[in-house]
Amino acid sequence: MTRFRQFGWATGVVLALLVGMPAAGQAAPGGLRMWHGTPIQSLDTPSAFTTAAGTPSSSLPSSGVTSPQPGPATIRLSDERTSTQWANPLYRALIYARPDGAAPRVGHLHLDTEDGFPEVYLLLQQHIDGHNQSWIKLRIPGRPNGRTGWVRRRALGPLELSRWLLVVNRRTERLTAYKDGRVQLVTPVGVGKPGTPTPAGHFWIRERFRVLDPSSPYWPDAMGTSDYSTLSEWPGGGVVGMHGAWDQPQLIPGRPSHGCIRLHNPNIAWLAPRVPVGTPLHVI
Repeated sequence: MTRFRQFGWATGVVLALLVGMPAAGQAAPGGLRMWHGTPIQSLDTPSAFTTAAGTPSSSLPSSGVTSPQPGPATIRLSDERTSTQWANPLYRALIYARPDGAAPRVGHLHLDTEDGFPEVYLLLQQHIDGHNQSWIKLRIPGRPNGRTGWVRRRALGPLELSRWLLVVNRRTERLTAYKDGRVQLVTPVGVGKPGTPTPAGHFWIRERFRVLDPSSPYWPDAMGTSDYSTLSEWPGGGVVGMHGAWDQPQLIPGRPSHGCIRLHNPNIAWLAPRVPVGTPLHVI
Protein backbone atom coordinates (compact mmCIF):
# COMPACT_ATOMS: atom_id res chain seq x y z
CA MET A 1 0.00 0.00 0.00
CA THR A 2 2.94 2.32 0.62
CA ARG A 3 4.15 1.93 -2.94
CA PHE A 4 0.61 2.28 -4.24
CA ARG A 5 0.06 5.58 -2.47
CA GLN A 6 3.43 6.79 -3.68
CA PHE A 7 3.19 5.93 -7.36
CA GLY A 8 -0.49 5.95 -8.09
CA TRP A 9 -2.18 4.51 -11.17
CA ALA A 10 -0.16 2.25 -13.40
CA THR A 11 -0.28 -1.36 -14.22
CA GLY A 12 -3.94 -1.81 -14.43
CA VAL A 13 -4.92 0.56 -11.80
CA VAL A 14 -7.39 3.25 -12.49
CA LEU A 15 -6.53 6.24 -10.51
CA ALA A 16 -5.14 9.40 -11.47
CA LEU A 17 -2.51 11.00 -9.51
CA LEU A 18 0.69 9.18 -9.58
CA VAL A 19 1.48 6.52 -12.02
CA GLY A 20 2.94 3.10 -12.22
CA MET A 21 1.44 0.34 -10.09
CA PRO A 22 1.36 -3.37 -10.71
CA ALA A 23 -1.58 -5.63 -9.93
CA ALA A 24 -5.15 -5.66 -11.09
CA GLY A 25 -8.39 -5.82 -9.16
CA GLN A 26 -9.52 -9.14 -7.77
CA ALA A 27 -13.09 -10.34 -7.95
CA ALA A 28 -15.05 -10.61 -4.72
CA PRO A 29 -18.51 -11.96 -3.85
CA GLY A 30 -21.54 -9.78 -4.49
CA GLY A 31 -20.13 -8.02 -7.55
CA LEU A 32 -17.43 -6.22 -5.58
CA ARG A 33 -13.70 -6.24 -6.33
CA MET A 34 -10.69 -5.79 -4.12
CA TRP A 35 -8.32 -3.26 -5.61
CA HIS A 36 -5.03 -2.98 -3.72
CA GLY A 37 -6.82 -3.89 -0.51
CA THR A 38 -9.64 -1.42 -1.13
CA PRO A 39 -13.17 -2.58 -2.06
CA ILE A 40 -14.44 -1.07 -5.31
CA GLN A 41 -17.52 -1.53 -7.45
CA SER A 42 -17.71 -1.01 -11.21
CA LEU A 43 -20.14 1.60 -12.49
CA ASP A 44 -20.69 -0.47 -15.65
CA THR A 45 -22.46 -3.71 -16.48
CA PRO A 46 -20.26 -6.14 -18.46
CA SER A 47 -21.36 -6.61 -22.07
CA ALA A 48 -23.05 -9.91 -22.83
CA PHE A 49 -20.78 -10.12 -25.87
CA THR A 50 -17.58 -10.13 -23.82
CA THR A 51 -17.76 -13.87 -23.21
CA ALA A 52 -15.28 -16.14 -21.53
CA ALA A 53 -15.01 -18.14 -24.74
CA GLY A 54 -14.05 -15.00 -26.63
CA THR A 55 -15.32 -16.40 -29.93
CA PRO A 56 -16.36 -14.17 -32.82
CA SER A 57 -19.99 -13.84 -33.78
CA SER A 58 -21.34 -13.41 -37.29
CA SER A 59 -24.47 -11.61 -36.11
CA LEU A 60 -23.83 -8.65 -33.85
CA PRO A 61 -26.60 -6.20 -32.93
CA SER A 62 -25.77 -2.51 -33.13
CA SER A 63 -27.63 -1.44 -29.96
CA GLY A 64 -29.63 1.11 -31.91
CA VAL A 65 -26.62 2.55 -33.75
CA THR A 66 -27.09 2.60 -37.50
CA SER A 67 -24.62 0.57 -39.59
CA PRO A 68 -23.92 1.30 -43.27
CA GLN A 69 -25.55 -0.70 -46.04
CA PRO A 70 -23.42 -3.31 -47.85
CA GLY A 71 -21.26 -2.08 -50.71
CA PRO A 72 -17.94 -0.23 -51.04
CA ALA A 73 -18.16 2.77 -48.72
CA THR A 74 -16.49 4.55 -45.84
CA ILE A 75 -18.45 6.44 -43.19
CA ARG A 76 -17.47 8.34 -40.07
CA LEU A 77 -18.63 6.71 -36.85
CA SER A 78 -17.59 9.41 -34.37
CA ASP A 79 -17.06 13.16 -34.34
CA GLU A 80 -15.54 12.85 -30.83
CA ARG A 81 -17.64 15.79 -29.66
CA THR A 82 -21.37 15.09 -29.56
CA SER A 83 -21.49 11.56 -31.00
CA THR A 84 -18.83 8.95 -30.24
CA GLN A 85 -19.22 5.23 -30.86
CA TRP A 86 -17.28 2.56 -28.99
CA ALA A 87 -17.24 -1.20 -28.53
CA ASN A 88 -15.78 -4.02 -26.46
CA PRO A 89 -13.64 -6.58 -28.29
CA LEU A 90 -14.84 -10.16 -28.68
CA TYR A 91 -11.44 -11.77 -29.21
CA ARG A 92 -7.77 -10.86 -29.65
CA ALA A 93 -8.05 -9.91 -33.30
CA LEU A 94 -5.16 -8.47 -35.29
CA ILE A 95 -5.08 -4.73 -35.93
CA TYR A 96 -3.93 -3.62 -39.38
CA ALA A 97 -2.50 -0.38 -40.75
CA ARG A 98 -5.18 -0.37 -43.48
CA PRO A 99 -8.54 -2.12 -43.98
CA ASP A 100 -6.81 -5.00 -45.73
CA GLY A 101 -5.75 -8.38 -44.38
CA ALA A 102 -2.48 -8.06 -46.33
CA ALA A 103 -1.59 -4.72 -44.72
CA PRO A 104 1.11 -4.42 -42.04
CA ARG A 105 -0.02 -5.49 -38.58
CA VAL A 106 0.18 -2.82 -35.88
CA GLY A 107 -0.99 -4.86 -32.88
CA HIS A 108 -3.96 -6.83 -31.62
CA LEU A 109 -7.06 -6.21 -29.55
CA HIS A 110 -6.92 -6.70 -25.78
CA LEU A 111 -9.92 -8.11 -23.94
CA ASP A 112 -9.20 -6.35 -20.64
CA THR A 113 -7.72 -3.14 -19.33
CA GLU A 114 -4.70 -3.20 -17.04
CA ASP A 115 -7.14 -3.34 -14.11
CA GLY A 116 -9.06 -6.31 -15.49
CA PHE A 117 -12.15 -4.42 -16.68
CA PRO A 118 -13.54 -5.05 -20.19
CA GLU A 119 -11.41 -3.10 -22.68
CA VAL A 120 -13.07 -0.23 -24.56
CA TYR A 121 -12.15 0.89 -28.09
CA LEU A 122 -13.17 4.25 -29.54
CA LEU A 123 -14.35 3.84 -33.13
CA LEU A 124 -13.58 6.35 -35.88
CA GLN A 125 -14.71 4.97 -39.26
CA GLN A 126 -16.39 1.98 -40.85
CA HIS A 127 -15.32 0.75 -44.30
CA ILE A 128 -16.95 -1.82 -46.56
CA ASP A 129 -14.33 -3.15 -48.97
CA GLY A 130 -14.73 -4.52 -52.48
CA HIS A 131 -15.35 -8.00 -51.07
CA ASN A 132 -18.23 -6.68 -48.94
CA GLN A 133 -16.20 -7.15 -45.75
CA SER A 134 -16.74 -4.62 -42.98
CA TRP A 135 -13.75 -2.97 -41.26
CA ILE A 136 -13.58 -0.57 -38.32
CA LYS A 137 -10.92 2.09 -37.75
CA LEU A 138 -10.31 2.57 -34.04
CA ARG A 139 -8.04 4.30 -31.57
CA ILE A 140 -5.55 1.98 -29.88
CA PRO A 141 -4.90 2.34 -26.13
CA GLY A 142 -1.25 1.97 -25.21
CA ARG A 143 2.15 3.46 -25.66
CA PRO A 144 2.88 5.48 -27.73
CA ASN A 145 -0.26 7.58 -27.42
CA GLY A 146 -2.28 8.44 -30.50
CA ARG A 147 -2.10 5.21 -32.53
CA THR A 148 -4.96 4.06 -34.79
CA GLY A 149 -5.61 0.94 -36.84
CA TRP A 150 -8.23 -1.23 -38.55
CA VAL A 151 -9.94 -4.44 -37.41
CA ARG A 152 -12.62 -6.60 -38.96
CA ARG A 153 -16.09 -5.68 -37.74
CA ARG A 154 -16.76 -9.20 -36.49
CA ALA A 155 -14.02 -8.79 -33.85
CA LEU A 156 -16.11 -6.21 -31.97
CA GLY A 157 -19.31 -6.41 -29.97
CA PRO A 158 -22.31 -4.11 -30.46
CA LEU A 159 -21.58 -0.48 -31.16
CA GLU A 160 -22.43 1.76 -28.23
CA LEU A 161 -22.82 5.54 -28.14
CA SER A 162 -21.64 8.39 -25.90
CA ARG A 163 -22.85 11.95 -26.36
CA TRP A 164 -20.42 13.33 -23.77
CA LEU A 165 -17.06 15.03 -24.16
CA LEU A 166 -14.47 15.87 -21.48
CA VAL A 167 -11.88 18.58 -22.11
CA VAL A 168 -8.96 19.11 -19.72
CA ASN A 169 -7.14 22.39 -20.27
CA ARG A 170 -3.70 22.14 -18.67
CA ARG A 171 -3.01 25.88 -18.96
CA THR A 172 -6.18 26.96 -17.15
CA GLU A 173 -6.24 23.83 -14.95
CA ARG A 174 -9.92 23.32 -15.69
CA LEU A 175 -12.08 20.42 -16.84
CA THR A 176 -15.19 21.09 -18.89
CA ALA A 177 -17.80 18.36 -19.40
CA TYR A 178 -20.18 18.60 -22.36
CA LYS A 179 -23.26 16.59 -23.27
CA ASP A 180 -24.76 17.06 -26.74
CA GLY A 181 -22.42 20.02 -27.10
CA ARG A 182 -23.75 21.81 -24.01
CA VAL A 183 -21.67 22.53 -20.93
CA GLN A 184 -22.67 20.39 -17.96
CA LEU A 185 -19.79 21.05 -15.57
CA VAL A 186 -16.72 23.28 -15.30
CA THR A 187 -14.38 22.40 -12.46
CA PRO A 188 -10.77 23.01 -11.39
CA VAL A 189 -8.37 20.07 -11.66
CA GLY A 190 -4.90 19.09 -10.59
CA VAL A 191 -2.70 17.95 -13.47
CA GLY A 192 0.87 16.73 -13.93
CA LYS A 193 3.92 18.54 -12.63
CA PRO A 194 6.15 20.32 -15.19
CA GLY A 195 8.57 17.37 -15.10
CA THR A 196 5.81 14.78 -15.49
CA PRO A 197 3.05 16.57 -17.42
CA THR A 198 -0.30 15.07 -18.27
CA PRO A 199 0.21 14.14 -21.95
CA ALA A 200 -1.93 16.06 -24.44
CA GLY A 201 -4.01 14.36 -27.13
CA HIS A 202 -7.31 12.68 -27.95
CA PHE A 203 -8.14 9.93 -25.44
CA TRP A 204 -11.23 8.30 -23.92
CA ILE A 205 -12.67 6.81 -20.74
CA ARG A 206 -11.99 3.06 -20.50
CA GLU A 207 -13.28 2.19 -17.01
CA ARG A 208 -14.99 3.81 -14.05
CA PHE A 209 -15.67 2.57 -10.55
CA ARG A 210 -16.74 3.57 -7.08
CA VAL A 211 -14.21 3.41 -4.25
CA LEU A 212 -16.13 2.07 -1.26
CA ASP A 213 -13.63 2.88 1.49
CA PRO A 214 -13.90 6.58 2.54
CA SER A 215 -10.40 6.41 4.02
CA SER A 216 -8.88 5.72 0.58
CA PRO A 217 -7.18 8.76 -1.00
CA TYR A 218 -8.94 7.80 -4.26
CA TRP A 219 -12.40 8.01 -2.71
CA PRO A 220 -15.14 8.43 -3.85
CA ASP A 221 -14.82 7.50 -7.57
CA ALA A 222 -12.18 6.88 -10.23
CA MET A 223 -12.07 6.74 -14.02
CA GLY A 224 -9.40 5.08 -16.15
CA THR A 225 -8.35 6.67 -19.45
CA SER A 226 -6.40 5.72 -22.57
CA ASP A 227 -3.76 8.37 -21.86
CA TYR A 228 -0.33 6.98 -20.94
CA SER A 229 1.99 9.13 -18.86
CA THR A 230 5.61 10.09 -19.42
CA LEU A 231 6.63 7.56 -16.71
CA SER A 232 7.10 4.73 -19.18
CA GLU A 233 9.42 2.78 -16.86
CA TRP A 234 6.58 1.90 -14.51
CA PRO A 235 4.88 -1.51 -14.92
CA GLY A 236 1.80 -1.34 -17.12
CA GLY A 237 3.07 1.70 -18.98
CA GLY A 238 1.83 4.37 -16.57
CA VAL A 239 -1.88 4.74 -17.28
CA VAL A 240 -3.32 8.19 -16.53
CA GLY A 241 -6.56 8.24 -14.59
CA MET A 242 -8.99 10.66 -12.96
CA HIS A 243 -9.93 10.50 -9.28
CA GLY A 244 -10.52 12.45 -6.08
CA ALA A 245 -8.35 15.00 -4.35
CA TRP A 246 -5.86 12.51 -2.82
CA ASP A 247 -6.58 14.11 0.59
CA GLN A 248 -5.00 17.33 -0.74
CA PRO A 249 -7.87 19.51 -1.99
CA GLN A 250 -5.76 22.61 -1.39
CA LEU A 251 -3.57 21.61 -4.37
CA ILE A 252 -6.52 21.89 -6.79
CA PRO A 253 -6.27 23.76 -9.12
CA GLY A 254 -2.59 23.15 -9.62
CA ARG A 255 0.08 20.80 -10.94
CA PRO A 256 0.65 18.30 -8.12
CA SER A 257 0.63 14.92 -9.89
CA HIS A 258 2.85 12.63 -11.93
CA GLY A 259 0.44 12.86 -14.88
CA CYS A 260 -2.98 11.94 -13.56
CA ILE A 261 -5.95 14.26 -13.11
CA ARG A 262 -7.34 15.11 -9.66
CA LEU A 263 -10.77 16.56 -9.00
CA HIS A 264 -12.43 17.76 -5.84
CA ASN A 265 -14.34 14.84 -4.36
CA PRO A 266 -17.89 16.18 -4.98
CA ASN A 267 -17.04 16.83 -8.63
CA ILE A 268 -15.68 13.36 -9.42
CA ALA A 269 -18.65 11.91 -7.51
CA TRP A 270 -20.97 13.85 -9.83
CA LEU A 271 -19.03 13.09 -13.00
CA ALA A 272 -18.18 9.38 -12.79
CA PRO A 273 -21.74 7.95 -12.64
CA ARG A 274 -22.89 10.17 -15.53
CA VAL A 275 -20.07 9.98 -18.07
CA PRO A 276 -20.05 6.54 -19.75
CA VAL A 277 -17.04 4.59 -20.91
CA GLY A 278 -16.19 5.42 -24.50
CA THR A 279 -16.50 9.14 -23.79
CA PRO A 280 -13.73 11.11 -25.52
CA LEU A 281 -11.23 12.97 -23.35
CA HIS A 282 -9.32 15.82 -25.00
CA VAL A 283 -6.28 17.01 -23.07
CA ILE A 284 -5.05 20.34 -24.42
